Amino acid sequence: MGHNVGVIPGDGIGQEVIPEALKAIEAVGVQLDLTHYNLGGARYLDDGTVLPDGVLDEWRGLDTLLLGAVGAPGVPPGVIERGLLLKMRFELDLYINQRPFLHEPDVDMIVIRENTEGSYAGEGGVLRKGTPHEIATQGSVNTRMGVERCIRYAFELAATRPAKHLTLVHKTNVLTFAGDLWERVFNEVSEEYSGIETAYNHVDAACIYFVEDPGRYDVIVTDNLFGDILTDLGGAVSGGIGFASSGNLNPTRTGPSMFEPVHGSAPDIAGQGKANPLAAVLSAAMMLDHLGETDGATAIRDACHANFETSGSTSEIGDAVVASIGKS
Repeated sequence: MGHNVGVIPGDGIGQEVIPEALKAIEAVGVQLDLTHYNLGGARYLDDGTVLPDGVLDEWRGLDTLLLGAVGAPGVPPGVIERGLLLKMRFELDLYINQRPFLHEPDVDMIVIRENTEGSYAGEGGVLRKGTPHEIATQGSVNTRMGVERCIRYAFELAATRPAKHLTLVHKTNVLTFAGDLWERVFNEVSEEYSGIETAYNHVDAACIYFVEDPGRYDVIVTDNLFGDILTDLGGAVSGGIGFASSGNLNPTRTGPSMFEPVHGSAPDIAGQGKANPLAAVLSAAMMLDHLGETDGATAIRDACHANFETSGSTSEIGDAVVASIGKS
């Protein structure tokens, strides 16, 4: 019996990179029992389906989910993002977004982003829409429980790494309510981890340091919105978004965690074999780590790192990764 994994290739290049990720998993000999799901922008345009409750119920019985990318031209903004991705995060309690960035010799950091609260919780509204006096509000919802469990996860992760360093990123000088909660909880929890060196950066300063001095960072913990921005910047400074993997984690394992590359569906190059599959393959390696298949995960990561400079079509790069696994 293999691990029960739901596969959502999704839209655009997701349909191309997910087969390469599965090919790499097969190459390291990890057995998966796969269930494929047709969800994403194309499915929505076809019949209006986004994420049925029955599918969510099925997912709760799986070990993990592997997502390619979602989004298609013609789908109104927010339909797939809120109806599929955010619904998945909220319903399955995927409260940690973990994104590693490695680009030797300067970059070796992991961003831990709170994944179910903040500005994406949906608090807000509109008054007098379409008039000169329109008012739009968008609040940031931060609970003590949500903040603390994210910060504790980040401390535990930092404790496993050689540098044992954790940086909180926020904007405490302006966001005096949410920022105060994050900073107080961070400082309180830090007292339980005397072996971890800590630091604080405002998010604007962190953006500068990501570009000019990324080597200062080991593990970073931040809120949902700032994490969304910093992780895309992290991809840019560590070789490009085509190498950026991620895990949306339920650390308590009350449901499946979900793993995905963060490059999007890229409809402008879809179907042309131009997409670099390494982000998807590295996401699959993260999934294997989560499943306890650490040897396979390490073999895939090593093969990907050996092929960071490899050029070719999507399938050719995937074949090069498999060939490197065969040599290890």
